[in-house]
Amino acid sequence: MPDVTPAAPHGATASRAADLRDAIVACGYYPAVVSDAVEGAVAAEDVRAFFVHHEPTFDRDEVRRHLTVVVLTPSRLILAHTDEHPPDDLLPQPYASTSTEAVPVSSVASVVTTRMVANPANYADEDARPEGADEAVLTVGWGAVGRIDIEPATCGDPECEGDHGYTGTMTADDFSIRVSAAADGRDEVLRLLSFATALSAATAGNGR
Repeated sequence: MPDVTPAAPHGATASRAADLRDAIVACGYYPAVVSDAVEGAVAAEDVRAFFVHHEPTFDRDEVRRHLTVVVLTPSRLILAHTDEHPPDDLLPQPYASTSTEAVPVSSVASVVTTRMVANPANYADEDARPEGADEAVLTVGWGAVGRIDIEPATCGDPECEGDHGYTGTMTADDFSIRVSAAADGRDEVLRLLSFATALSAATAGNGR
């Protein structure tokens, strides 16, 4: 799969779109279905950066596959999810479903990138520096979905038995993806971090 790079110059946009198609084909997961859906959502806009992630999902005793494609264009963040399904009452044949969402870049309120690095003490020594992060998590919020974590509030006195109500935090969690070197390969971690860098740069002026 080609490396993900930050925003490409105009002359390179055609090659970035071709790289995106190649990455989808390389996954081998219904590439024609996925490509049609993603290209329809991109709608001929330039492809600035992308990330393609193929992962299994577990449904009871069955393993199904899931493909996530994230594309950054000059004006939008496009997310595509493809799942496979067994026959049901509506469709007697096994089928795949692809959903796409286009979010204006100007609407992205937060881009949270978390890196997990093993043996961090060695990271300061460039000669001994490891190949990079061992895991990475990208969480993007634009206000459509929020997560509230609530727990009992305390006053700090371990012997206090009074009722102090509850406290909590609200976190934007519209989209989140996690990759690890152990499960996905170190190159996949680097690709996600590169996409996160491109998205952060594209949203740098939001909220001003």
